[in-house]
Amino acid sequence: MAKHKAIGTKLEIVKTATRLIWEKGYTAMSTRTVAAELDISVGNITYYYPSKDDLLSILVNSLCKFQRKFIEDEAEDGISSVMAVCLELMTMASACESNPVAKDFFISSYQSPVTLKIIRENDTERSKEVYKEYCKGWTDEQFAEAEVLVSGIEYATLMSLDEDIPLETRIAEALDKILYIYNVPKKIRETKIKKALSYDYKHIGERIFKEFKEYVDKTTEETFEQMLIDAEKATGRRSPALSEVNI
Repeated sequence: MAKHKAIGTKLEIVKTATRLIWEKGYTAMSTRTVAAELDISVGNITYYYPSKDDLLSILVNSLCKFQRKFIEDEAEDGISSVMAVCLELMTMASACESNPVAKDFFISSYQSPVTLKIIRENDTERSKEVYKEYCKGWTDEQFAEAEVLVSGIEYATLMSLDEDIPLETRIAEALDKILYIYNVPKKIRETKIKKALSYDYKHIGERIFKEFKEYVDKTTEETFEQMLIDAEKATGRRSPALSEVNI
């Protein structure tokens, strides 16, 4: 009984925080505003989630899973894994360009050390599979080091406010650098980037961000429990409530 009560409480907190993020942006959301929405004390929030980053980590971990499914689905439709990874960055960048809330969410995810760790570790594991053809003999450490560089490129691409440089140009330059890091030959890089830019990535970006929000909003207690376990494994941070309810 205590376990399910704790899960239910944590789910309500995350759902309320998520709604506030989608409405006003992550930067504007705070544990105080979440507490006010739920009519509980701030201490009840911080008991489960000591900081905003802990709340964000739940969403980012879900985003990583959602993006992996996106890549798998695209691969089933005949798009290569490398191309799907290119589309992932393109859709995030276009979403940031057109949607201030999306930009605030993605940028905050790369700025927080807690969530950046999740992104890098997730992408490192994915890159081992996606780029194995070009990175034969690479060690786990080399893939991890590569992702430090790649995450920096991704952050710079999403963060850019220079309207003098078209989004398409920024995306193309970022993809070329990322593929170069993973030893993808120049001719293949050029082909992949040209093909990626031929997609209606702006429309795809809007659709994917909308689907991600719907995916999170439909979370049930059962799936949320697994989300908690996955997120806390990814961050290495465990709330007191989890140990108390023996999850």
